[in-house]
Formats: sequence, structure tokens, C-alpha cells
Amino acid sequence: MSAQILTLDISGRPYAWLTPEEAVTHYAKEKVAWDLGRERMTFHGGINHAGKRSSIQIAPIIAVRGSEIMAAQAWEPLILSDRNNTLLFARDRHTCGYCGEQFSRKELTRDHIVPRSKGGRDTWTNCVTACLACNHAKADKPVEQFRPLIYVPYAPCRFEHYLLSGRNILADQHDYLAAKLPEHSRQRTS
Repeated sequence: MSAQILTLDISGRPYAWLTPEEAVTHYAKEKVAWDLGRERMTFHGGINHAGKRSSIQIAPIIAVRGSEIMAAQAWEPLILSDRNNTLLFARDRHTCGYCGEQFSRKELTRDHIVPRSKGGRDTWTNCVTACLACNHAKADKPVEQFRPLIYVPYAPCRFEHYLLSGRNILADQHDYLAAKLPEHSRQRTS
């Protein structure tokens, strides 16, 4: 299991998942404004002239000074740039938007509500998870000519995006992100 460090801007908005080694660099450069979380990792360095070994403890959530510009640039909620559909399938809980059945990842595809052949774009609100059979049957028809969707596609907020995109999320990280979700999103991620 590889740990990830949730990195926030100074105001608490997430902008990246970092490796623990990348987080150590922020601590060493004294760029960590504040941190959160119970489970800390300790990294050991060299031995100084007095014979004392250096160490740095890192938290699972860190706020980095000077990261506001990065946080603003890192957030693009309307475009679904997830090429392998991992975030889309997670948002939709591996459930086909047309038949309502849950499927394994290999049995799912991305469907465009307004087909790409008719000008539909790769946006969160125009894409839905579909099983292979439903996507094939729908083809390039608009959804009104196929069958109604069983759920409404939506663009996840920044905090839900980080819940969907994280791997091996620690309890502290989950609690921090989930606490920032709008009420309707909290019900989907619990």
C-alpha cells in the first residue's frame, strides 16, 4: 500500500496528492503552513557533526505556503479528462445509467448523453457510466430516443473529486474531504 499525502493550499482547498517523499521536501523547505492527521510518518536523514540523526515527521494532510495559484490552476470541474474513466465510474458507483445494474470495470464504458457525433462534449454533465450492452444499443442516439437515465450526471465539487481520485485514502483524509462536501454529495460518498 503506497501512502498519499493530501496537499492543500493555505485556505484548505485541495490541489494535489503527493508522495510522502514529496511532502518531506515541503517540510524541509519550511513551506508547510499547517498540517492535520493522527497517523504520522517519520523519515530519517543523515547524522550531523554532533552524532545526532535528523528526522522529519509528516502528516497525512499538509497545507503548503504559496500554493494558492497552483490550487486555482489545478481545478477544472467541467471537463472530464479522465481518459480511463476511473473517476467517472467511481462517481457513478460502477452503475449503468440506463439499466441500473452494477458491473465490473471491464464491462463498463463512457456514454455521451448528447452523442459526440451530434456535438456532445466530454463534460461531467454530458457523460454517464454505461454497460457495454446499453452503450451499444444506444449507439449515437440522443438519450430521449433511447431510454431515460436512472440518475442525473453531475460535476463533482473539488472535495469530492479528491475523494474519487485518491488511492488508499486514510481516515483523516477522508474525514477532512467529506466534511467539506455539499449535503447531497455526502450521502453518495458515505
